[in-house]
Amino acid sequence: MKWIRERDELIAQTLAFVQSVTSRKDDVLQPETPAFGPAVEMEIDTVEAVAAEIETPQAPLPPRPAPLLPRTSGDFRSEMQARIANFRKHQERFEREREEYCAATLTKLRAAIRDGSGPSAEK
Repeated sequence: MKWIRERDELIAQTLAFVQSVTSRKDDVLQPETPAFGPAVEMEIDTVEAVAAEIETPQAPLPPRPAPLLPRTSGDFRSEMQARIANFRKHQERFEREREEYCAATLTKLRAAIRDGSGPSAEK
């Protein structure tokens, strides 16, 4: 099966890379280990040579942001009070809009009942 061969090649490449990075070739499983099935033999020296050729330049790290200063209790308290006041304003506005909608709907309903133009009058 093709996927098994590709898997074994990937495992062999990964092991070779780990060995080249850690420099401990005896601690890492060898590609010929039976637990991995029929492994494809790779030249570790070839992988190390390719890895040495691909030296990526290190980009400078971005500057760290300034650490956040802890808030004083007064700042926190004033912020919470402002948020609560804002929340109350929104709740009052929603209640007022509901009341206005309900009053307008009841007014229309009462007018329709008085005029006799309701659904029961049409039948």
